[in-house]
Amino acid sequence: MKRLSILGSTGSIGRNALSVVAEHPKEFKVVGLAAGKNLKVLVEQIKAVRPVRVSVQTAALARELKNCLSPGECPDILVGEEGAAAVAADPEVDLVVSAMVGAVGLTPTWAAIQAGKTVALANKETLVAAGPLVMAAVAQNGAALIPVDSEHSAIFQALAGHSREEVRRLWLTASGGPFRTWPKEELAKVTPAQALKHPNWSMGAKITVDSATMMNKALEVIEASVLFGLPVSQIEVYLHPQSIIHSLVEFVDGSVLAQLGWPDMRLPIAYALTYPRRLPLRSEPLDLGKVASLTFEVPDLERFPALRLGYAAATAGGTMPAVLNAANEVAVAAFLDSRLSFLGIPRVVEETMACHQIEPLESLAQVLEVNAWARRQAQHLISKGTIT
Repeated sequence: MKRLSILGSTGSIGRNALSVVAEHPKEFKVVGLAAGKNLKVLVEQIKAVRPVRVSVQTAALARELKNCLSPGECPDILVGEEGAAAVAADPEVDLVVSAMVGAVGLTPTWAAIQAGKTVALANKETLVAAGPLVMAAVAQNGAALIPVDSEHSAIFQALAGHSREEVRRLWLTASGGPFRTWPKEELAKVTPAQALKHPNWSMGAKITVDSATMMNKALEVIEASVLFGLPVSQIEVYLHPQSIIHSLVEFVDGSVLAQLGWPDMRLPIAYALTYPRRLPLRSEPLDLGKVASLTFEVPDLERFPALRLGYAAATAGGTMPAVLNAANEVAVAAFLDSRLSFLGIPRVVEETMACHQIEPLESLAQVLEVNAWARRQAQHLISKGTIT
């Protein structure tokens, strides 16, 4: 039986991971859960899986959580970043699902790696902000990373049994989000409600907006470069509105392998939880007759400047990808709060990047300092009101 900790248990990935666990109760034991503020869902999860310990964001939430549970139901309750890191590094745990959204997931994921855990990684920001440091720590501590993002899981599966030297290029696919066919002049009028209506996937608010701007794909390009050890010049993005092919690998002999499936995050989650085995999963079989056609388009970088910024940050290297990520998190939050326009998101990111003096990556503390600086700078640009 594999013992799990799930970071970000109340989010979309966390809930889907627990759905897979519920389908195979003899395969998994949930030892720890780390959540933020959603106590209603967390209480339900605690009652369902009876973890040994959980973590919440604040001491006030910890007290409230304790009051929601009977003495027999109540696990050990930890608090804040240190609590999440303790859940991640728990000696009883075999595998950690890293599914917190944003840079907040970096420290607990780092703790899991330092403890030599196998990490099912859905928190792409960890590799975007600190990729070379993280990969070095994985090697030094005997840890392992198994990607959960559907695109990186697809590449991971297609690369099985192949060396990096055999790869000519990687193709990441993107749905194009809800505004793929909108006239460019209409994008200035996009509302948060419209941006949150993804055509294919059911995800959290931040990642759904990132999908609409294609910043999500920009982050995934950087993550793929780090995870698979390839320069970004060998990584391309294509719009694939059906979201059936999740990524492709082209080999040096011209062969191309693709991984296909319905847009259901339980599939890559289950693969990460059971790798290298595959367990049966109650999921809809892929019916290519029903799909009827698969189409691909080259993304328009004028419509999706966030993708251009992702390539620029990856090429610059050092601390720049961390700046890209942090500025985007602040800009998306401002957009969702109606303090910034949809087109203002990449503008804030680009101006924050322009203000940054790149440094070589040296430590996690440095990454966290750069993250804090970029957040302050992005917030300053938004508060000035010069970017709309």
